[in-house]
Amino acid sequence: MVNGVTRVRGVAARAGGWSARHRWAAVVIWVLFVVLAMGIGSAAGRINVKDNQLPGEVGQAQTIIDDAGLEEPAGETVFIQARDGSVKATDPEFRAAVDAVLKAVDATGQVTKVTSPYTAKTISKDGRSALVQFDVRGKADTAPDRIEPVLDAVKKVQGEHKGLRIEEIGAASMGKTFKDAFGDDFKKAEYSAVPVALGILLIAFGALVAALLPVALALTAIIATMGLMAIVSHVQAMSDTANSVMLLVGLAVGVDYCLFYLRREREEREAGHDAQTALRIAAATSGRAIIVSGVTVCVAMAGMLFTGLADFEAMGLASLMVVAVAMVGSVTVLPALLSLLGERVEKGRLPFLNRLKRGKRNSNGESRVWRAVLGSVLRRPKAALVLAAGALIAISLPALGMHTQNLTLDQEFGDSLPIVGTYDRVNQTFPGGASPANVVIKAADINAPEVKQAIADFRTQAVSRGASDGPVKVTLHSAENVAVVDVPLIGGSDQKKAEKSLDLLRDHVRPDTLGKVRGLDAPITGQVAGSKDFNAKIVGAVTPVFAFVVVFAFLLMLLCFRSLTIAITAIILNLLSVGAAYGVLTAVFQHGWGASLVGAEGVGAIVSWLPLFLFVILFGLSMDYHVFVVSRIREARLQGRSTRDAIQHGVVTTAGVVTSAAVIMVAVFAIFGTLSMQSMKQMGVGLATAVLIDATVIRGVLLPAVMALLGERNWYLPKWLRWLPDLTHDESSVAPPVTAHHGDEDRERVARV
Repeated sequence: MVNGVTRVRGVAARAGGWSARHRWAAVVIWVLFVVLAMGIGSAAGRINVKDNQLPGEVGQAQTIIDDAGLEEPAGETVFIQARDGSVKATDPEFRAAVDAVLKAVDATGQVTKVTSPYTAKTISKDGRSALVQFDVRGKADTAPDRIEPVLDAVKKVQGEHKGLRIEEIGAASMGKTFKDAFGDDFKKAEYSAVPVALGILLIAFGALVAALLPVALALTAIIATMGLMAIVSHVQAMSDTANSVMLLVGLAVGVDYCLFYLRREREEREAGHDAQTALRIAAATSGRAIIVSGVTVCVAMAGMLFTGLADFEAMGLASLMVVAVAMVGSVTVLPALLSLLGERVEKGRLPFLNRLKRGKRNSNGESRVWRAVLGSVLRRPKAALVLAAGALIAISLPALGMHTQNLTLDQEFGDSLPIVGTYDRVNQTFPGGASPANVVIKAADINAPEVKQAIADFRTQAVSRGASDGPVKVTLHSAENVAVVDVPLIGGSDQKKAEKSLDLLRDHVRPDTLGKVRGLDAPITGQVAGSKDFNAKIVGAVTPVFAFVVVFAFLLMLLCFRSLTIAITAIILNLLSVGAAYGVLTAVFQHGWGASLVGAEGVGAIVSWLPLFLFVILFGLSMDYHVFVVSRIREARLQGRSTRDAIQHGVVTTAGVVTSAAVIMVAVFAIFGTLSMQSMKQMGVGLATAVLIDATVIRGVLLPAVMALLGERNWYLPKWLRWLPDLTHDESSVAPPVTAHHGDEDRERVARV
């Protein structure tokens, strides 16, 4: 205690104080960090997740292909079908169309191994349809960029034979279609997120400079993390999906953390403190809340590292890094910038917005709307608890019947793309032809008699035992002692039926044929196999990931608030928020309740990776609000207020910033909910719904109701836990507001601290 004022403690307070005193050094260090991270990352290059890092037999098959040095080309198919039932594949008109396709695609110089349906016997049972098959030259991953001349050639043939349906489909053509249709869509979503966030911040602060600061911090954190991702990718491969998630999370938490800090600094200045004192208080309070929240979010994101899935590990690590960078920036460079700007942070004020904001707040900086809501909650906390918890539990109930799967092409895109119709027609006419199972066989001698006989038996039994209608195609790579067997699965685009055919191949046909040859490996891959193996891995990861995130979040809350009650209520309230989001997702996308409002008719399932992803992201982000609000309540309690008064003060003074932060998150996530891909739409709707519920029902009603009912038990820590490290600090150590009567005396006293 120095002259009646307690010296502040804590990492955030010390970091903020150092940055304010060495403001130019702090800014230069931050800029150098961002530039170096991006520069080194660009020089190192980024390594993306490869197919051989996928789970199950899919990864095993790709490893065999990679070890053999084989380049699997992108396969393409031209589907030719008579529009009139009287035309058959044997008719001259049909043969002329086939010949025209063969010549057209070959003339592009972009393809190889062009196969006629009359040679390969890829003619449908009713004789009305046929498949022309070929491979795209060069590497498969770049084939979508080179397939356009072939598509144009096929389109030209279609124009010359209007009596027939002539359509191309394959890995390259589908890749190009999706890239063209949704690549710009994603970019627009990502680019529009920044101006949306800026607009909301402008409304929240009423000043241009104050609104620009959070966006600038978030963007620099994202830029630095992009460089770090490239560096780290040499240890843990990254992915484009991880990049998109990192942008989403980085913008959300970067803006939130800066918003919390800046709002507290402005609040203290409005209360009468000089800029330096206001900054110190913000560092000791909001700065600490940011560190606690950031560490908790990082722990939640780290849960993805336990999935054993390369894509999830990449997303978890990328999200963890951007949160950590944003957290560090918020408690270091932000205080330095605020110190440098001083009163200039109010530049570009919009008088109308400021008058509107003052009308919604009282003289203590408290939200009048939330004060009215909270007054009702605190008068009848039991009723508020029952109603709010009951409503959330009711919303969560549909999640008990949640059905997850990898969405099929028509579920993912509906009828928005013509190629989806082609995919369905190919699968109806040639079941499994558009996405066959691929058996990758590795033997000591692929041409040995017993191996050849086993492959022949496998081909025969795949058809005779009902897994395929054929034709079963074998491609030999004698020099590498590898063979690839393509098996069209009965069931086609019907995922459940196709998986039954896959199980028949894996569990019966393969053991009875290829399994009899000693030393032979024959993993089965393909689209259906990849989906099945991925789902199995996801299901197996649920328990360890959930347990890790919940246990470590509980421990962090326990250590940072020194209260068993606070830790338990934090976990329960966050689980309620996640459960409600699951319920809304299931009701809308699986049961179709209100699906037309978001363009989700006929999906009938939740994409398999989303529940686990949402749990980790939401559990982390929910802690932002919880830590911020509870820290303010604890601060008021340490200043001598009763628990009830502390709750009221903490909630109503944080309501404005929490609302602004929530609106930004909801708006950003809702942008992704407008995309055409159902998986992205589900992610956007799920995140937006959960954040909205969390910032209103959870923090505005349930949290104060629960804390009001618990009273002094909120701060309960049993004696047998008092040996735990104390990670709290004295949040009551803030200077009193500067009054006109004591202004000079108070400023002198603060200067001595």
